[in-house]
Amino acid sequence: MSAKLIHGYEVVIGFETHTQLATQSKIFSRASTAFGAEPNTQACAVDLALPGTLPVMNREAVACAIRLGLALGSHIAPVSVFARKNYFYPDLPKGYQISQFEIPVVQGGEVSFYLGDEKKTVRLVRAHLEEDAGKSLHEDFIGQSGIDLNRAGTPLLEIVTEPDIRSSEEAVAYAKELHKIVTWIGICDGNMQEGSFRCDANVSVRKPGAPLGIRREIKNLNSFKFMQQAIDYEIRWQIEQIEDGHAIQQATVLFDPDTGETRAMRTKEDAADYRYFPDPDLPPLVVAADWIERERAQMAELPRTMAARFVADYGLPEYDATTLTQSKAMAAYFEAAAKACGQAKLASNWIMGEVSRRLNMAEIGIEQAPVSSAQLAALIARIADGTISNNAAKQVFDALWTGESAEVDAVIEAKGLKQMNDSGALEKILDEVIAANPDNVAQFKAGKDKAFNALVGQAMKASKGKANPQQVNDLLRAKLSGG
Repeated sequence: MSAKLIHGYEVVIGFETHTQLATQSKIFSRASTAFGAEPNTQACAVDLALPGTLPVMNREAVACAIRLGLALGSHIAPVSVFARKNYFYPDLPKGYQISQFEIPVVQGGEVSFYLGDEKKTVRLVRAHLEEDAGKSLHEDFIGQSGIDLNRAGTPLLEIVTEPDIRSSEEAVAYAKELHKIVTWIGICDGNMQEGSFRCDANVSVRKPGAPLGIRREIKNLNSFKFMQQAIDYEIRWQIEQIEDGHAIQQATVLFDPDTGETRAMRTKEDAADYRYFPDPDLPPLVVAADWIERERAQMAELPRTMAARFVADYGLPEYDATTLTQSKAMAAYFEAAAKACGQAKLASNWIMGEVSRRLNMAEIGIEQAPVSSAQLAALIARIADGTISNNAAKQVFDALWTGESAEVDAVIEAKGLKQMNDSGALEKILDEVIAANPDNVAQFKAGKDKAFNALVGQAMKASKGKANPQQVNDLLRAKLSGG
């Protein structure tokens, strides 16, 4: 499948995502990582590399890296090395950031997701452990900047993709899938407003078949909506520049949500400027094979494994299975309903349709749904056994959702929604319909199917919608053919 072109240009995007790991303490010290503390109350001597301090690796941060590697089918390096990335910035008082360079702990792997009903796969280069820097605050002081070092030393996994992404829609779908995975396996709380999941997008454009264009890096995209807007704006800007005869300069840019524009923050240095060298205070990180196996044994079933099981066990289409495994809660809700009613596809249709529509309208998650999986299963069982029609089922669902009643059968009874399954009464209605519509009967016998549908419609009307449509079809066909 060829990539879609914009004004004759192909878009090439690579992602770097800083995932804040859900540890209680920092990556090389015992200082707390809790969000929202008073500025500079959670930065300790180790985070600032004061003389005489030594960093010590946080074991739980390594366990998080192992879990990510297992979830993405990556190679987990038995030995990896920490390096110092040297640069000067006011929020980095030690003058270097501890990261990983030549030998990262997680290597390769991939993230697959659906865009519409097309499956896409983005390959990963690596995921490496590093510490976060502090934060410069420019808004709070007139003519001055404040420095808050609470974040300094917070553990991050930086997840880097190959330049495999070809549109802003694909970029957002990738980011959402990665966000789902890191929260599902419990290594990150995924709170984008608090900076727990920050994405940088490297965007370039080229004519098809040409070498890769010069990229500009959009930093710190902390919402999916802004991500799409920023990338779309950057693509348009780059194409206009090239069309006007200007060369693109490699740069780091920021997105301004108020104007919807990206603007250059600095022209970009290359990695060589960071003078990486192995950190002399930290020994190589050794991950033993049995540690990996222990982590594997404790991990929850992954979304893609669960989706494959839903296809195998419940006969669901892959699209349904992928949609239902968007969150653990939705997957559990589906599985409970499907087991209780034995109608997996119907359960899937209801959850992806009516249930999701109501949740979106109410802006709540499935955990807060007023209709339980057991109630939904009871409703589906009544559709499956022919007690009620699909239309009547929607009325029952509405009554359950609004809290009018908690009992499926009680609603069916109270509202008189039972389908008419008494074939004697139905035969009487059909005889009357046939007698009253001789034209349609003649047309049907002449091979016109439209006439048959008209007769079905009349019969449904005469039964006030309570006849079972399938039964009406079968009986009517039998009468007309035999008649």
